[in-house]
Amino acid sequence: MKRTLFVFLMLIFVPLTQAASGFETIVAKIKPSVVGVGISDPMGSPRNVLQGTGFAVGDGTLIVTNFHVVEKALDPESYQQRVVFIGIGESPKISPAEIIKTDPGHDLAILKIKDSVPPLTLADDTYLPDGRDVAFTGFPIGAILGLYPATHRGMIAALTPVVIPSANAQQLSIQMMKRLKEPFMVYQMDATAYPGNSGSPVYDVESGKVVALINKVFVKETKESALSAPSGISYSIPVKYLHALMAELE
Repeated sequence: MKRTLFVFLMLIFVPLTQAASGFETIVAKIKPSVVGVGISDPMGSPRNVLQGTGFAVGDGTLIVTNFHVVEKALDPESYQQRVVFIGIGESPKISPAEIIKTDPGHDLAILKIKDSVPPLTLADDTYLPDGRDVAFTGFPIGAILGLYPATHRGMIAALTPVVIPSANAQQLSIQMMKRLKEPFMVYQMDATAYPGNSGSPVYDVESGKVVALINKVFVKETKESALSAPSGISYSIPVKYLHALMAELE
């Protein structure tokens, strides 16, 4: 009886251990490809400001992030420069970046750097089914102590139109009005993202292929509560729109 119980426990324990080890390997491969996107100003205080997360694709010199991360123009009266922060720790490498392609409608932007970062592999254009396990890696609370990417795991909760109904008509912006007429589909996920996660790659936990990128987190109350009281509902942009944008570079 004891021997039978031992064999039964081994049959349960071994697959779980192998699964955990497999996911750990995927995360280890993803992290070197994840970068910070921000601004560097030698005369500013602080000198370097992280605005969001990005990841390498293509030949490793292309960095994908959200358009809203790089939307704000640089101050023409300062020495500001758009940069990508590469590496992990207190002293990441700073690489000047140029915006070469944008898709504001789908909140996507592609930057070009001279350095090369290990690129991630993009999944195909097929929408994922509800219940698919995914993870994302990025910088949820910025880089106060340096670049230390964090990984969150969850699943696809739903494929839903990007528009979130407003509480009243006064909150309807021109951009939102346009989306009401021409909505596109995004993933709703049951994983908690934070403001610094914007642009983080969302990937399949088994293959490591990028299936989407973090777009926003639903905030229950005010913007200020995004860190103290996140809703646990995040949204990501399917990779099919990134494929279309990258095709324009060819």
